[in-house]
Amino acid sequence: MPALAHHYDVLLFDLDGTVWEGGRALEYAVPSIVEAGVKPFYITNNASRPSSLVAEMLAKIGLDCSSDEIITSAEAALELARPFLNERDAVLVLGAPSFKELVMGAGYRVVSSADESPVVVLQGHSPETGWQELSEAALAIRNGAVYLASNLDTSLPMERGLMVGNGSMVAAVTSATGVVPEAAGKPEPAMFHQAVSLSGAKKALAVGDRLDTDIAGGNRAGMDTLQVLTGVSGPYALLKAQPAERPTFIADDLRGLLLDGGDLKPGPQGGFEATLQGDTLLLSGGTESSTSTEALRTALGAAWAADTEVHTVEPASKWAQGAVEAWW
Repeated sequence: MPALAHHYDVLLFDLDGTVWEGGRALEYAVPSIVEAGVKPFYITNNASRPSSLVAEMLAKIGLDCSSDEIITSAEAALELARPFLNERDAVLVLGAPSFKELVMGAGYRVVSSADESPVVVLQGHSPETGWQELSEAALAIRNGAVYLASNLDTSLPMERGLMVGNGSMVAAVTSATGVVPEAAGKPEPAMFHQAVSLSGAKKALAVGDRLDTDIAGGNRAGMDTLQVLTGVSGPYALLKAQPAERPTFIADDLRGLLLDGGDLKPGPQGGFEATLQGDTLLLSGGTESSTSTEALRTALGAAWAADTEVHTVEPASKWAQGAVEAWW
């Protein structure tokens, strides 16, 4: 059977938690993307780097691409802000220098104080954002500025683990103002549609590690989606996933691109069986060669078919026991 990737003419990759962690390539990611041989586009909710720098970072790990094949949520946020702005209007930007340069390059004035009457507040991820910046944003929003965010990811996968994401910083401003910003990045479908348009592709596969952004966004864009278990959302998040966040395919990592897509869909496999008793899932069967991800897909097939949120998983064989222990 053809590899999963070969059913598509463009692959839309998330970066953090899917391709790399803090710029360090995840195991199997680079050779899998190269071997897949399908045009890649990179769609990231991380607004802290310009597309040109992302392209340089990808080249360093062995993935050559141009900045035109990368879409960041900072770029998407700027597009979201344009209808509210006239040339030279003041914009308060909480974010990396590259985000501010992007806004200035579009013909707007970047300001740092609410006293300068910004028309829009744009918030994107930056490790340098602190109390002063958040407070100026809150003051500007209370004075009537439109509040927009690049993305609402609460955490950011880095080499040491999950760090505080832009959504957590946005939550501080929302707590102080009562205003929830419109967000430009995933799970909104705009970046997915933009990537398909720029690539000239007809059939895209969205690939990511996070259900509430990568997978939900790809689903909303009407695409097939591949969830890899290398980042934020793990087996128990999948078991509890709402229909809008359920991926078409599930793989351990990006090697899944090279496998038969039928084997990556939820449903019985690996000799496992799953049944539901209320919100408890009973997992049995398996063999010595069965994997924990085969057990997961079996469990998901039962849970999603019944549209039941699973609260407890009870293994009923030694192979099931080992698989469930590996989900942690």
